Amino acid sequence: MEGFSFLLAYKGAVVLGTLALLLIAERLVPVANVVGGVKRVAKNLSLAGLNAILSWAVVVPLSAFAASHALDWRPSWWSGWPGLLLDLLILDCWIYWWHRANHEWPFLWRFHEVHHLDEFLDASSALRFHFGEVLLSSLVRAGVILLLGVPLLSVVVFETLLALSAMFHHSNIRLPPRLERALSVLIVTPSIHWVHHHAIRRDTDSNYSALLSVWDRLFRSRSATERTPDMPIGTEGRKDRALPGLIANPFENP
Repeated sequence: MEGFSFLLAYKGAVVLGTLALLLIAERLVPVANVVGGVKRVAKNLSLAGLNAILSWAVVVPLSAFAASHALDWRPSWWSGWPGLLLDLLILDCWIYWWHRANHEWPFLWRFHEVHHLDEFLDASSALRFHFGEVLLSSLVRAGVILLLGVPLLSVVVFETLLALSAMFHHSNIRLPPRLERALSVLIVTPSIHWVHHHAIRRDTDSNYSALLSVWDRLFRSRSATERTPDMPIGTEGRKDRALPGLIANPFENP
């Protein structure tokens, strides 16, 4: 577990380094030639900055508290590497259903819509979330940690993999078609997730998977729509907003 201890200590550097590499790569070999400007990326990173502060102030302590007070019922085999892999699988399934709930429950959608109002996609889009959604997610996840006895290390590893995966499948990077098709059998790729950001509600309400692409096939939420470079991105019938408007979005009348 020494490698994961390293990841625990340097998670932020790993995420920021990957973000920088993807932002450069997707501008060198983009799928869509039309991308958002510097102001848009700055807006996304501003939301990410607010969430980083919230993470250290609330999310990490809450997860640590839940892990230290979790129910002690797990069998001995549910530990070590097998236990970590099972934890990752369970957390990935949980994030699928949480993501789906954010689309199906109007109260949660008020917060999650901030993510979907982005009218372009690149790696910075993966970090664009309302702080209210981050807080609500951490509260629900704390319950999962308490009930299943998930160790904090498993949570940190999952969160790191989730961040890396999200930056990848939101990115505007052009992959060789055969490689992307092969990857999409197992993991979520840009060709899958861009459809989720299609500015047509029936596609927005599909393709909820975060790490493994299997959940949408298993729970019949995979869209038959194929991504195209000129696919309109955003929320159907809505326009993106300035940063103050995004922060106020969940608290305004629908």
